[in-house]
Order: sequence, then C-alpha cells, then structure tokens
Amino acid sequence: MDDYNKPKTARGAGPLWFAAVLVLSVVCIFASVPPAVAQGNEQDSKRYTSVIQNIFDFIQKRYVEEVDPQVLYEGAMTGMFNALGDPYSAFLPESEMTDLNDTTQGNFGGVGLYITKPVAAGPNGKPPYVEVAAPMEDTPGWRAGINPGDLIVAINDEATDVLSMDEVLKRLRGTPGVDVRLLIRRGERLEFPVTLTRAIIEVPTVKHEMIGNIGYLKLLTFTPMSVDRTREALEEFKGKNYTSFILDLRNNYGGLLNSAVGICDLFLEDGVVVSTKSRIASENAVFTARRGTMVPQNIPMVVLINRGSASASEIVAGALKDRGRAFLVGEKSYGKGSVQQVYPLEKSGFRITTARYYTPSDVNIDKIGIPPDKEVLFPEFSNEEAEKLNTLIADNRIPAFVEANPKAAAEKIDAFAKELNGEYGIDLSLLRRLIRNEQNRTAIAPVYDLEYDVQLQEAVNILRTGNYGRLMQTTKTLRELQNEALLEDDTALAS
Repeated sequence: MDDYNKPKTARGAGPLWFAAVLVLSVVCIFASVPPAVAQGNEQDSKRYTSVIQNIFDFIQKRYVEEVDPQVLYEGAMTGMFNALGDPYSAFLPESEMTDLNDTTQGNFGGVGLYITKPVAAGPNGKPPYVEVAAPMEDTPGWRAGINPGDLIVAINDEATDVLSMDEVLKRLRGTPGVDVRLLIRRGERLEFPVTLTRAIIEVPTVKHEMIGNIGYLKLLTFTPMSVDRTREALEEFKGKNYTSFILDLRNNYGGLLNSAVGICDLFLEDGVVVSTKSRIASENAVFTARRGTMVPQNIPMVVLINRGSASASEIVAGALKDRGRAFLVGEKSYGKGSVQQVYPLEKSGFRITTARYYTPSDVNIDKIGIPPDKEVLFPEFSNEEAEKLNTLIADNRIPAFVEANPKAAAEKIDAFAKELNGEYGIDLSLLRRLIRNEQNRTAIAPVYDLEYDVQLQEAVNILRTGNYGRLMQTTKTLRELQNEALLEDDTALAS
C-alpha cells in the first residue's frame, strides 16, 4: 500500500522516512502543503483551474438539488488523484485521516488484515474486490487462516467490489468484541465464510527463538522499536552461542524506512543500503550503513521472503542480497518500490508518490519484486482439490476435530489428515497445514513451526548441511538478474 517518506536527509536527520505497503501503515503528517509545482504550460494550468472553479460554482447554483460543497470538493479531489493512475496516490477524506492517526497511536479496534483494493475492474473485467496483502500475526484475521492474496468478496453480506476503501475500513474496523462476517475467495473456485471478532490491534514488532544453534528472528513490521528489539534478540542469541541466523520477513508489509536502514546496519559494514530518486534533484537521498556490525560477517545468514514481503522488508532483503550478505529463500516478494508522502488538508489530506527507491545495485523493484535465491513453494490446490476443499469446509470436519482435540500432537494430526485424505482425496501436506492453521486460531501461535513450514525447513537445512558457502557463490545481484532478463528478451526478439 503506502510508503510515507520525506526524502531529503539520510541517516535519520529530519522527518521520519516510511516504507509501508498497506492502508494500516504508520504515517508521518507534515504541517503544511508545499507550493504546487507547475506542470506543463502555466497558462493551461491557470485556464483549467478557472474552468474547475466555474463548474463548481455552476453546479452549486444550477443543479436541480442543493449540493453540499464538501461533497463536490471531495469528489473533485478524488477524481484528480485517480487521474494519476497510481494506486498509491489518493485523496484521503477525514475518516481515512482519522484511521491513519488512530494507527499511529498503536491500537485500534479491527481484525488485523492489511488490504489493498483496485479503484476499478481489472483488464479482464475482474471485479475490484478487496485483496489481503498480509495478515497481522496473532490477530483475528491471522488466526482464521486468511492468507496473502485472498479476496474479501463480501463483508457482512455486502459485496466489496462496490465499496470504496473508506467504506471497507469502516466495516472492518470499529468496536472491539463485535463480529464481522467475511466471504473469502481463494484461487478461482474456493469460497468460504469466516466470522472474525474485532479485537484491540496493536502493531507487533519482533518474535525470536533459537532453533538448535540457529538464531531465528521473525520481523513482523518496521516500527521505531524494531531495531532495539532486534538488538535485544541478537544479544540473547549471542549469549546462547548461535552459529547462524535466519531473518524471517514473510508477510512483513513494511513500516519505517529508518528502521529498515537500522536493521541493515546490524548486518552490513558501511556502504549503500537504499537510495531514493525523484524528478526533483534535491529530494534524492542515499542511505548508508555505519561502520561496524552487530552480527559478525562469519555468521551465515538466510532471509525468508514471500509475496507478503513488501516495501521496507524488500529494502532489507534487496540490500542484503545485493551486498552478498544473505541467501534468500521462499517466494518472489510483493514488488513495492515507490515512496509516498502524506499531507494534511484541514481534517482531510492526501498521499502522493514522490520518489522511487533503489537497491544497492541500482534496481527499482516496483511491480517486479525480489526473487529468492532458492524458491520454495507451499503446495497449492488444483481446481479439483478446490471443489473437494469446499465440501470439506462445508462438512466442518477440521474445526470439529480441533475443538475436540485442541492440543493434538503431530501423530494425531497426521492420523486425522490421512483419514481426511482417504475420504476427500486432498493432498496430505495441505491437510496437515489446514489442521495446524485451525489450531493456531484459538491459541497463541508458536514463534516458528518447523514441522509444517517447508520454507523454514529449507533455510534450516541450508545452514545445517554446510552448503551455505557454496550457495552464496552462486547468488547474483538484482542488477545482474535484471541484465540477464533483458539479454534473454533481446535474444528472443532476435530469433
């Protein structure tokens, strides 16, 4: 969703820099709106401004019914930002600014889902339903097993394709303890209802634990406390004599850019972390790591990413990959490489894209994402399995099993999965994961789940088998990968 940045001075001087991907991001609100920059011919700008004012006055005086000036104002502002064709630039009515301010306070009543919504139907006529970019860990949405990429087709029986983002947020957020009914679409055919009970949502930061002699840290989002909490975890790992490290950025929607730079500073010795480029030269900036690292260079490091890894987490993953400091495992990341600023207009406001950010090898990953060095995918269901899953969900077998066996061990889960496999013909690994997801709905989720997490399994395997050094010799920077892709395109055209 949104990167909120004031790109002028690097290394934390001046206003906070932000890199977040979703509506529920932390926001830096600036005190005044900068002077408008002339676009194109100055006379045309004046003429269009005059026409807009005349039409505004004409509607006020001549329309068949009296119209609230605020309605016309907000409609004109919304249309102007929509005309940019940029999903990250938008007019923010008073309610959205209030929501963003509530989020800045660190808690609100909600369901814990970071969402996006197209402003219009897709090129194939696909309705502009709400899409889940990532669930917040240990919130109602996460415990219900809602995944990145899921579509929210309806909220309380109201279709979301006809709702604005403001209207969607009003329905998802509100008084804690109140139920919200969602209809979720996963893939092309699978649809199922989910009832979430609103809770007080607090933005989490870091979870960590040892996996044998491996330090494992899951960075949930980038907040002002993320660097300090990560330092504390690393000190704990050091006290337990860790020999390697896993940084889990999966489903990390972003957060403070200064925090992302600070995290990189723990692992990188000097050099560029990220740069921002605007059409206004004075707005460009380069962020660098300081001298000295908290994690020695001889500590092998694996970073986990997936399609829910966005913005600030992509800045960290991109920097560690381009600088040859870590091996990336998982799926291609979200692809959010632009920078936004938020400005107030009395009680309303707007956000606008002002720059793009670039990795150390000078690559912008917007709409492209960062590919892992080793792709590891969770099993996905076929269309036939989707039909069978619909039947399984309708039969309520898994929730009934978990309710009767809330602390079922792996052996019992495996036996039940085999039973379901015999009845429904659904892949065993998928069934095991569905059962575990259901278990996590009613309990505090473990820091990690090595038994069912195939991506984490691969990361641990790389660090334990001694293949890390050899694998790191095969990695390429994002610039090298981009050049190879261009060369392949040129070769294909030539043939």
